[in-house]
This record gives sequence, structure tokens and C-alpha cells, in this order.
Amino acid sequence: MDSAIGLIELSSIAKGYEVADAMLKTATVKVVFNRTICPGKFMVMVAGETDAVNASVAAGLDLAADTVVDDLIIPNVHPEVFPAISGTRIIETTGALGILETFSVASIIEAADAAVKAADVQLLEIHLAMAIGGKGYVTLTGEVAAVTAAIDAGAARVREKGLLVEKVVIPQPSEEILQDKI
Repeated sequence: MDSAIGLIELSSIAKGYEVADAMLKTATVKVVFNRTICPGKFMVMVAGETDAVNASVAAGLDLAADTVVDDLIIPNVHPEVFPAISGTRIIETTGALGILETFSVASIIEAADAAVKAADVQLLEIHLAMAIGGKGYVTLTGEVAAVTAAIDAGAARVREKGLLVEKVVIPQPSEEILQDKI
């Protein structure tokens, strides 16, 4: 099982392909994403063992130079992160709703991982930059206190980078708001 993920978000699509190639040739990692994102950016996400991901991302960052928008390495990524990114997460019941919004793909994944590790919550969705101007957002659910703690932890993580847009906790969301989440 892959224990780590790494991501480089670039301002150049052409450079993105070159960076992805270098990342894959540097270490034994698997591509999770290698695609364009809004608004005209490119992201490369890899998964693998921590040392391999570290080497892969380091090589990519060296090559990417001034085209880097944001990057991340998460050594022990929480198992809920991948299903939330892919939209395959199935939640049967919900409680309070937490929403965290950031200016980059990398920062929303970091925020989601920090949030789900900080409190007993379930990730609903991690939306990555498509049709939202390059931003990202995560939705999660649980008891009000847990959702508040999780959102605060995720916000604190991205605030360090200056990439926090907004954070919201809705204690009792209307059912209509959650219809496509459960």
C-alpha cells in the first residue's frame, strides 16, 4: 500500500508534462493525477513509499523552477483522502457540515488530510480546481465539535501558506444542501 503522496501544481501545462516525466523517472512512484486544471494550470500527483515520493517531488521541483504554484508531500496520508478526491466516498448519514476553501489544489489536500487526522469526521468530497478558478474545497461531516476542530486544523495548515479563502461550519445543514453528498 502507498503510504505517501506528493503533488506539484504548476502554472505551465507544457512544463507540467516535463515535470511529470522527470518525477516518474526519478523514483518508483505511481501517477495518481497528471492533468490540466483550471485556470490553465497543471498538476502532477504521485503515490508510493515516502522516500520515493520525496525523491520524485524533489526532482520535479528542481525542474519546475518558477512555474511552481504550490506543492505538497504527505508521508502518511489518511486513507479517506483518496476516496474523497475521486468522489467514490459513500456516506449514509451526516451531521454538521464543514467546508474549507483554498487557493490551490495542494493546499486543499493538505487541509483535508490535517482535518481528518485532527478529529472524528468523515470526508465527503475534495474538489480539485475544475470549474472553480483553480481553487479547491473540502466538505466533511460529523458531530459539531469534531467538525469545528477538523475545520480549524485544516485552516491552520493552509493559513501558514497564506492560501486560506474561507472556512465554514454549519451545525444543522438543510437536507437539500447535502442531497448530492449522501
